[in-house]
Amino acid sequence: MGLLNTTLSGFSSVTSTWSGICFAVATLIATILLLNIAQQLFFRNPNEPPIVFHMVPFIGSTISYGIDPYKFFFACREKYGEVFTFILLGKKTTVCLGTKGNDFILNGKLKDVNAEEIYSPLTTPVFGKDVVYDCPNSKLMEQKKFVKFGLTSSALRSHVTLISQETRQYFHRDAPHKKFASTSGTVDLPASMAELTIYTASRSLQGKEVREKFDSTFADLYHDLDMGFTPINFMLPWAPLPQNRKRDRAQKKMADTYMSIIEQRRKEGDLKSEDREEDMIWNLMNCTYKNGTPIPDREVAHMMIALLMAGQHSSSSTITWIFLRLATRPDIQDELLQEQKDVIGTNADGTVKDLTYEDLNRLPLHAQVVKETLRIHTPIHSILRAVKQPMQVEGTPYVIPTTHSLLATPGVTARSGEHFPEPLHWEPHRWDESPSDKVSHLSPKHLKAGVAEETEDYGYGLVSKGAASPYLPFGAGRHRCIGEQFAYVQLQSILATVVRDFKFYNPPGVEGVVGTDYSSLFSRPLAPAVVRWERRNEKA
Repeated sequence: MGLLNTTLSGFSSVTSTWSGICFAVATLIATILLLNIAQQLFFRNPNEPPIVFHMVPFIGSTISYGIDPYKFFFACREKYGEVFTFILLGKKTTVCLGTKGNDFILNGKLKDVNAEEIYSPLTTPVFGKDVVYDCPNSKLMEQKKFVKFGLTSSALRSHVTLISQETRQYFHRDAPHKKFASTSGTVDLPASMAELTIYTASRSLQGKEVREKFDSTFADLYHDLDMGFTPINFMLPWAPLPQNRKRDRAQKKMADTYMSIIEQRRKEGDLKSEDREEDMIWNLMNCTYKNGTPIPDREVAHMMIALLMAGQHSSSSTITWIFLRLATRPDIQDELLQEQKDVIGTNADGTVKDLTYEDLNRLPLHAQVVKETLRIHTPIHSILRAVKQPMQVEGTPYVIPTTHSLLATPGVTARSGEHFPEPLHWEPHRWDESPSDKVSHLSPKHLKAGVAEETEDYGYGLVSKGAASPYLPFGAGRHRCIGEQFAYVQLQSILATVVRDFKFYNPPGVEGVVGTDYSSLFSRPLAPAVVRWERRNEKA
């Protein structure tokens, strides 16, 4: 009996101790939450933007922002105005909306804002050392100039032919994947368009050797490398996660593969031979920095990885959205085919003649389909910058301190009714130069105002500063995407080639389009996203 009493007494003591610990922890958490709330309600700094209310420190608004950034931005704009701050994983992040906000951040001076500090931890393990954000900005501007000069009109002219060929091969009845072997069926667009865009980009930009690798080992390496773009790597790029170990192995193998291609090409001799097929690798192998140093082969390899990875996500997502949208508008699909027949002409058997680079500028509806899709489905919803010195926001009492990050989101202006009536309604004809009565009320309001764009040369040629336009799917300023022109060529070429032979429809019982997946650095359609397809009459 005494032993039992002793045991019960000990158990009661332990229980009492744990109860005390739990009470102390609960009290501490409650105190932290209350102090956090009190600080927001009673100790706001009037010289800084309002902070989006949040219960939990460090976490802040991370979850609501991550689930649907645009919903979060519009809700905050309604409550706090065009400039506000939210907590993103412990970091105060100030958002500046509208065209003025875009200009303030994207055209910020080097002494004020910095992109490298934000993105280098994420991109360097994927792209490799000494390129893009792992080098001084002046060197990056030179690298962008090299790449831009590799996208000449003559190069783009040949790209149209190569992209069209790759697209026809992919959709051919006898293609190895057998996805389109019959006259009709269904297809999961995100997966298929990811394959197609990587094939077309590698073949046109990087040459036959690289394209052939995607039929063997490159595809698996690309997938492993792509896993390095997960959001957690913004904070923990060095973490010994399985995906990061695969990322690092894939990066080395891909870089070594490019190096072997470069080495073999150098052995071939005359780099100025007129017999070779021009591509970006040849272009970079002949480039020299201002200090007289040729681009090292390892840097060429890393730039090739960056070129492939950076453009792939945007193009893959956008072409998927294009066909998802067209599946809801068979009338637009028919208009696109008729436009090609009217402009390009037909062969004796009724098929449309081969597409050329010059044709793209004569197919306005094709361009408008791409443009309208990019307006609603901008691939990158948030553009971040580190603040290097306190920045006064014009027209406000706010000064952004160096402890904050800045966030621009051009997609908000592109989805705003003040610029685009019925902004979430997908209507390519809103961009018509002479809109019909049917769609004139949807025309972009900023076009009617005749807004002129400012341009500036940051070291790689004149680019739009984007100070006035609410349509900035490729960003603005010194970090504006240099692949913009190629992206339009790639997307329009794929679109024009596919609509000749196929029509897409939503599956029975499905209306509208799928939602958006914001879990990655790049926004994309939620997968799977299945549509029905039918082959057109061969002589249509």
